[in-house]
Amino acid sequence: MSLPPGVPAPTRPDPTRSDPVVPGVRSSLGLRFHAEDHPAGARPRLTLTAQDPPQRVVRAFVNDHGAAVAHLHNLSGGVLGGDQLSLDIQAASGVQAQVTTTGATRVYRHRPGADAAQQTTIRVGAGAQLAYLPDLLIPFATARYAQQTRIDLDEGAGLVYWEMLAPGRAAAGEVFAYARVTLRLELYAAGMPLALETLDLAPAQTDLRSPARFGPYAYLATLYLCRVGQPAAVWRTLEAQLAELAAARSHPGAVLWGVSTLPAHGLVARGLSVTGQSLPADLVAFWDAASQALDGRPARPPRKLY
Repeated sequence: MSLPPGVPAPTRPDPTRSDPVVPGVRSSLGLRFHAEDHPAGARPRLTLTAQDPPQRVVRAFVNDHGAAVAHLHNLSGGVLGGDQLSLDIQAASGVQAQVTTTGATRVYRHRPGADAAQQTTIRVGAGAQLAYLPDLLIPFATARYAQQTRIDLDEGAGLVYWEMLAPGRAAAGEVFAYARVTLRLELYAAGMPLALETLDLAPAQTDLRSPARFGPYAYLATLYLCRVGQPAAVWRTLEAQLAELAAARSHPGAVLWGVSTLPAHGLVARGLSVTGQSLPADLVAFWDAASQALDGRPARPPRKLY
């Protein structure tokens, strides 16, 4: 059948032509927490050493317990395919600081080109205390994301570090529909390696539902609690205490928790959950128990976690 005059013939897809490469952005965010003289005594202050869109921190405020609290924003609403993001956090000697996000980190679908990546470096100075408390990481269907984190702790430094990984947009039926998520962590204390781990998840290549992997669970949480210089006996005692807490907060078929000491200076707790709803409260409970044992006072999470 012929087309009317002036109507162009439809074009056919060219099988030899690939999709155009869509470049992501390169963004750096640098945070330095340091002490500033104040009439009421030294107060923590945040200085930005780098801030490229879409990453942004509006300001830091000092909470009721003397810690500087900063919220990380992503003006794009999430991590786009091909984005290369870097975050550098420095806590100077003696400073108390908390860094969290304004909401879940969404990793959007893969676009032709480089995979999305986040590189984070954290340095906690002598006697400083840093809590890094991001919300859930949610990889969308087809997402490809690599996260690499290096943490260095000086003598007497304290660390609370957690991460939570979702299987995807579960409400949209996207469970383990992402292409690949790689999480690498290097944790050092006074130059000594405490943890070197790589979690490489590729659902299309490996059945994450197998009993040897996630089994019936879908959400993963990891918590590192460190205080450089504490004797090994302190951590053995705290491991036993938190193991009891892990058993109390575990409900087979819904959520499971386990706790183990590191080679020195800290311990790690890890949990698997079906829905992930209890994970933030569980993480705060472990942090609180450790804070009570080490400092004799409760944990002081950001207000949004109360």
